[in-house]
Amino acid sequence: MKKILLLCTFLLSFVPMKADEGMWLLMFIKRLNGVDMQKEGLHLSPEEIYSVNNAALKDAIVSFGGFCTGEIVSDQGLVFTNHHCGYDAIASASTPEKNYLKDGFWAMKQSQEFNAEGLYVRFLVRMDDASQRINSKLNNKMSAEERAKVIAAETKAIQAENSENGKYTVVVRDFFNGNEFYFFVYQDYKDIRLVGAPPSSLGKYGGDTDNWEWPRHTADFSIFRVYADENGNPAEFSPKNIPLKPKHFLPVSLKGYKPGDFAMILGYPGRTNRYLTSFGINQMVNKDYPAWVKASKLSMDVMKKYMDRGEATRLNYASQYANVANYWKNRQGTIDAVIQNGTIANKQNQEFEYKKWALQSGNEEYAYILDDIDAYYKQTSDRNVERMYSSNVQRNAKYIMTAYQLGSLLKTYAAQDMQARLAMKPRVEEALKGVYENFDSELEGEMLNSLVNLYQKNVTKDVGSPTLMNVNAGSLSILAQSSIFANKASVTNFILNPDRLKLDADPLYKMANSYVEDARLSGERFAIIDANFAKNNRIFLAGLMKSQPDKKFYPDANSTMRLTYGTVDTLPKRDDRNYDGISENYYTTMDGMVAKYKKGDEEFDLPTKVIDLNSAKDYGMYGDAAGYMPVNFLTNNDITGGNSGSPVIDGDGNLIGIAFDGNSEALSGDIVFEEAVQKTINVDVRYVLWVIDKYAGNKRLIKELKLITDENTPKEPKKKRVNTTDEKKSKRNRK
Repeated sequence: MKKILLLCTFLLSFVPMKADEGMWLLMFIKRLNGVDMQKEGLHLSPEEIYSVNNAALKDAIVSFGGFCTGEIVSDQGLVFTNHHCGYDAIASASTPEKNYLKDGFWAMKQSQEFNAEGLYVRFLVRMDDASQRINSKLNNKMSAEERAKVIAAETKAIQAENSENGKYTVVVRDFFNGNEFYFFVYQDYKDIRLVGAPPSSLGKYGGDTDNWEWPRHTADFSIFRVYADENGNPAEFSPKNIPLKPKHFLPVSLKGYKPGDFAMILGYPGRTNRYLTSFGINQMVNKDYPAWVKASKLSMDVMKKYMDRGEATRLNYASQYANVANYWKNRQGTIDAVIQNGTIANKQNQEFEYKKWALQSGNEEYAYILDDIDAYYKQTSDRNVERMYSSNVQRNAKYIMTAYQLGSLLKTYAAQDMQARLAMKPRVEEALKGVYENFDSELEGEMLNSLVNLYQKNVTKDVGSPTLMNVNAGSLSILAQSSIFANKASVTNFILNPDRLKLDADPLYKMANSYVEDARLSGERFAIIDANFAKNNRIFLAGLMKSQPDKKFYPDANSTMRLTYGTVDTLPKRDDRNYDGISENYYTTMDGMVAKYKKGDEEFDLPTKVIDLNSAKDYGMYGDAAGYMPVNFLTNNDITGGNSGSPVIDGDGNLIGIAFDGNSEALSGDIVFEEAVQKTINVDVRYVLWVIDKYAGNKRLIKELKLITDENTPKEPKKKRVNTTDEKKSKRNRK
């Protein structure tokens, strides 16, 4: 029976459903309904999208830093991604004197492109199925530990078999709550250089006010380049490295689009939970996310207070603030969308039908799974809330995890003899640099006070960390300032004069260790409950798929490359929005952007040059045939976080835009696809090129691209003409 069920699951997993729903694995591109995709406007074969042996679209798509997506757009390894994806690299390169976040950055020649330290891109080489291999050694009678041991052993073997002695990174992922397994072979490039970025007044136009909202008018893009050694292989940063010659790059289309035009997105969506039960959704929107929203808002307030006091602190915390603000609005928007869209009631109706099926003869294995899942959420509700507040303490109050992680390293360092310390010192100093490079001790002290105080007020004592619950939250900033870990100078002093006894007695270090131990004990306390929950979720999803043989299931996103296809699409207009004369609500214009302009406003200011160019209608070859300058547009593709920076590709394989956001009406989309209102918001690539060319004057990048201007004729990059000796003499004579 088990083998039959797994086969049924496998076959159902990749049968296509409605064009705009689903995040599809590329290995199964041939199983997608080619007729439906052709009807939508696709003119490519499956092999042109995914191939192991030949260059294909997948070879132009990269995982950008492990948190976003990017696309190769030239034969010189040029990468387009979102401005918010490159934000940290841009901020790290900035100083108060050279503020690239505020003013933008443009490398006018290749020698000006500089190393984005710590950034990497990942190419998918191939993927393969490991379901039968792993599942043949698993059964539902195993304990969680036994199951994990089998999976770990098989994962290690698969990695050894496919890494080619470290040439490739091999990742094994489970799908459908652990019912299936696939492995992915990647190649990572670590020499990535910043090439261009618009000023934040363009790249982040609209700020938090417009985030997750439509209409948008944002130049959310940045440009990087992949470098390799002379043989095209990955290499650490070196002046000797050269631009990568990719297997494939995306031509860039200037043809425009209209509603109904085919639009395909390839990228690395991070996480969806489309098969979450009504009990899980209820816990999420009524308990977990409200806690996250509250803690995030407090963190933002503390950061903003100190960022407003000085440009250096503003730059140092710009990326963290933007990240927290993005999640804060997303979580609140998800709560609102779930309530407005009736998501919980819809799930309950589905579960009612499932229960009827599960009570039929032969389905006994699934009969009471939902009851067990319901009981789990009731039993762990307070613990789950604690996790939300604890997570924010760890993410945003840097002192605790700094003391724990750096303290462990310093303890090892202090225990060494002099010779061993000298050998270890560079590693310690590098760790120190990473921690304190963007660190404001006064801000961090207040952050620690504030978040621990919030934790104490909102976490149930029975599930809370005894360390955090019992500490005097108001004195934590003083405690931190007296610690070895107070700032870079105090840690540097310890490195010069290591004293293990002093470290062991350090109050912040002791607190951090106690807090981590509390978390470990909590994990042990709930280990059996959590393991049973994972098993029940796995069985529930297998049963759900079996109960609906006519429904087409696809795997949740899990940071592996996916394809989503659909069309350019409109969104119903809302009475509370200004559409600036747009009749069909699927695009925005530069006129609409200028209409939002507020001089000196942090979110809606604009460079004078942009306003002047728009007044003159100086759009060059990037303006739409209808006479306007396009900025952003909508498609009905199914994406989520991680898809930021993903290419929007037309039916011929050309780049037409860069995905950067979703819409507030469908922020419940990670739980359920909202067919009527779920859209993807994209930067029109014509606007990207306009900013590069007309605003920044960086024509060398434009010349590097392969531009498609009509149905048949690509606009090739212009070749630099080399004057002959006679021509040079003639010019001198004319002078």
